[in-house]
Amino acid sequence: MKCEPSAYTIADLERDGQTSWEGVRNYQARNFMRDEMQEGDPVLFYASNADPSGVTGLATIARAGYPDSFAWRKGHTYFDAASSASNPIWYTVDLAFLERFPGIVSLETLKNTPGLENMVVTRKGSRLSVQTVTPAEYEIVVALGRAATAGDGAATEPAGSAAVGRAAAHKPVAQASAAGATRKRPPVTRGAGKRSARR
Repeated sequence: MKCEPSAYTIADLERDGQTSWEGVRNYQARNFMRDEMQEGDPVLFYASNADPSGVTGLATIARAGYPDSFAWRKGHTYFDAASSASNPIWYTVDLAFLERFPGIVSLETLKNTPGLENMVVTRKGSRLSVQTVTPAEYEIVVALGRAATAGDGAATEPAGSAAVGRAAAHKPVAQASAAGATRKRPPVTRGAGKRSARR
C-alpha cells in the first residue's frame, strides 16, 4: 500500500497505532480493499514520491473493507455525488501498526534484489495504490527491511506502500480469489492515497 510522505507516514501510523485508509479513488485498488483484504493480512507500507521511494515498515489489516463514508460528505475532498450510504461506491480498510524499519528498502533496491524481479511495484508505469505481492516477495522485503540501516535512503519518516497478504498462496490476490480456493491470500502492495495522496 502506497502513500506520499506529505499525507501520512509509517511514523504517523506508529504514533496513531491504527488508522482508516480512506480516500482511495481507483476502481482496481478499491476492489482489492473491498473484496480481497481480510483482517490479519500483513501489509508492506510504501512511501511513494519520496526521496527515495520504498518500503518503510509493516502494518496489518485491522478491519476488512467497509464503505468509505467520506465519499458522501458534501464539501469534503473525497466527496463523490454518485456514492451514498445506501449505495456505496468507495471502500476503505483499517490499518494497524506492526513495525518500522530502521531504514528504507528503496525502489532501486527492490528492482535489484533476486526474487523480486516480477514484483508489481518494480514494473515501469506501475502506479496503482494497492498491488499484489506474493508471500515469497513479502518475506524477502521483510528481511531487507529488518537488515536496513538509517543510511539506506532517507530516514523512515516518509510513509509508504503496503503489501497485504497471507503466506499460504503464491498466486497474486486477484488470481487466488478467481480460483475460488482458500480465503488465504498473498501479500498486496498498496498505492498512494492516504488523505489527499491515495488513488
